Amino acid sequence: MIRSFPVAIAATTLALSLTLSQAMAAGEQLQLIQDAEQLKTALAGEPVVLTPQIVSVTATSSADSMFPSGDWQLPTNAALLDKMLPTLSKFQTTKIIVRGYTDNTPIGQSLQAAGVTDNLDLSARRAMSVVRYLVAHGVNPNLLSAQAFGATNPVAPNDTPDGQAKNRRVEIMLIGVGS
Repeated sequence: MIRSFPVAIAATTLALSLTLSQAMAAGEQLQLIQDAEQLKTALAGEPVVLTPQIVSVTATSSADSMFPSGDWQLPTNAALLDKMLPTLSKFQTTKIIVRGYTDNTPIGQSLQAAGVTDNLDLSARRAMSVVRYLVAHGVNPNLLSAQAFGATNPVAPNDTPDGQAKNRRVEIMLIGVGS
């Protein structure tokens, strides 16, 4: 039988909820909590939600806060990612999966002219851009992977600008027991 122990920590713009499995050793639970706390502290005040789950943590941010509108290339200094680097760069076994999503608005002419074929392609380019940025800043490339979902798995209706903004997102999922 697996029992879950919810731990909820809230900040003004950052919510963290943690569910740990009884099957995890106490040291593993503590490490995951410490890593989640470091990320929570580093990202305080940012438009990010951390959602740790059984042996995983997912940080979700609007793609609008990372990328220029209608683009997939990160600026030279990605402040949001820079705040995560001290924690992510120390990982030795925890897998880091970067997931890209878009809203359901069809790709415009400027993106088509740049070679972007559809929303799935755009989400893949955004996820890979984040992976490349993390590698360039010292995160172990053997722990990183990217996934593209395009307009699938929306977290809000796509019929309002606010809903579309929520669906244009990048998730960074940590899988493992921390560090």
